Amino acid sequence: MTQATEIQFLGAPPSPYTRKMLGLVRYRKIPYRVIWGGHQNPPEGLPVPKVKLLPTFYFPDEAGNLEAVVDSTPIIRRLEKQFAGRSVIPSDPEVAFYNDLIEDFADEWITKQMFHYRWYFEADRNNAGPLLIYWSNNTVSDEDAEKLATYIIDRQFGRLYVVGSNDVTAGIIEDSYTRLIAILDKLLSKKGFVLGARPSSADFAIYGQFTQLGIIEPTSAAILSRLSPRLRAWIDIMEDLSGLSPEEGDWFTATEARAHLKPLLEEIGRVYVPFLRANAKAVMTQKDSFETLIDGRIWTQPTFPYQAKCLAALRQTYQGLPLQNQADIRATLQAAGCDGLLADDSAE
Repeated sequence: MTQATEIQFLGAPPSPYTRKMLGLVRYRKIPYRVIWGGHQNPPEGLPVPKVKLLPTFYFPDEAGNLEAVVDSTPIIRRLEKQFAGRSVIPSDPEVAFYNDLIEDFADEWITKQMFHYRWYFEADRNNAGPLLIYWSNNTVSDEDAEKLATYIIDRQFGRLYVVGSNDVTAGIIEDSYTRLIAILDKLLSKKGFVLGARPSSADFAIYGQFTQLGIIEPTSAAILSRLSPRLRAWIDIMEDLSGLSPEEGDWFTATEARAHLKPLLEEIGRVYVPFLRANAKAVMTQKDSFETLIDGRIWTQPTFPYQAKCLAALRQTYQGLPLQNQADIRATLQAAGCDGLLADDSAE
């Protein structure tokens, strides 16, 4: 493992994945330079990624030329190899699997809550529209800002269906959000973080989404403040953990993880696993959209090939673990009603 020079990345405050990675590099004390902006005005002299997502990291390739890299989860694993110390991946294989699952849940399900609360309610979308303009350019005139905000609000409100947010599914998303707050409140009360007394990549994934849900979006922020001052305070603590001195023994043991994570795994099994399986089946059968039951209610949305890859990656990670770890994980997931994650959908 070699220590590298300063890394740089393009990001924006309203991007939960930017905030995820910013918090992570601060905690890991990785030298960084963040460029606030977006791909509508790309930084001069830097490469453009094939898929324009935020944050975009710029890493040197084998020839020493910069390449634009997106997708926070593999970037975190790349940084683990590139920078020594203060790891965000638990050393225990079983606990590391739970970390991967929870990080994926945050990135792909809690983001549905974030997008829903940002654009579904009129007060929230009227709040978000101008902020997005001024985050991009805080010198824009009031008149131009108003026009641009109106355009963004109309566009994003019209795209709610993409993440599955609509009048039919709104209750599923909102109920999941309030349950999640209660679950995280109790979990954080154990040792301060999701997997013990030190932050994991799962913590930063949850944190990224909650920088929006708990602070920016008025409706979801009010719910959080009312239900969990602990979780609301945790968001601020997660912003800069450079002063924390982690030790190996700060992670949950596998036994502790099985006990403390059960309510969170139950929520994942209740809402996220049914979504993942239905989406993967739709991808496999080449359907553009799908309908399934989540939490006993109808869920419908366009198919997402990327999230089918997420399910496949989790299953591949599981299959690569020692047999005893597999057995312990399967038993834990089964006890939490989350074992559908490991089911052989091709046999159905």
